[in-house]
Amino acid sequence: MMDLFDSIRKSIVPVHKEGYPFVAAFFVASLILGWIFEPLFWIGFVLTLWCAYFFRDPERVTPQDDDLVISPADGRVSAIQMVAPPEELGLGSDPMLRISIFMNVFNCHVNRAPVRGRVINVAYREGSFLNAELDKASQENERNGIVIESTHGEIGVVQIAGLVARRIVCWTHTNEPLDAGERFGLIRFGSRLDVFLPAGAEPRVSLGQTAIAGETVIAEFGSSKGPVVSRRS
Repeated sequence: MMDLFDSIRKSIVPVHKEGYPFVAAFFVASLILGWIFEPLFWIGFVLTLWCAYFFRDPERVTPQDDDLVISPADGRVSAIQMVAPPEELGLGSDPMLRISIFMNVFNCHVNRAPVRGRVINVAYREGSFLNAELDKASQENERNGIVIESTHGEIGVVQIAGLVARRIVCWTHTNEPLDAGERFGLIRFGSRLDVFLPAGAEPRVSLGQTAIAGETVIAEFGSSKGPVVSRRS
């Protein structure tokens, strides 16, 4: 019996504390709706379960190699291109390799550090709430960026609000250390993460590939393998 309870406990994914107020609000709304019209309770209850699922915070196993860049978000690789980083990051105006991960409302939205290093800049910028898949969302949407000083130079990570996202949460600060895969923030309800990498980084993912925060290697430094070649099958 103890083995059964232990298996159930391990199979339950914890909810991040940022989600507690939302889950509680959904549940209270379900009770009120159910008092008005009973079937509405079950609709609200299903939405409450979805809210808890959205704010899930599973454990991840992160490769510990300073030459690897790990995905900061769950989602789909939506862009791999050379782009000038946002001005507020202080990374200059020269193009850098940008890898973008788009998160839909069903992805886990806890964000993780792509590399080990020290945070040297945290910059928030107000903006619009365009579809996060659009390329111009990088410049026009609300966003929060951090710059991590790593063994391979300065790496920028930008949290971008999406069409329905209205709250970017970042709980790391300047001069704080981060380990690769360590949680540093969260975006509520659909959004995108951009990673800006200095010279020497080669992509290790392809467009359309699904990435897992804290586990999927999205780029590598010092490799002689060259860019990833992929095909649809």
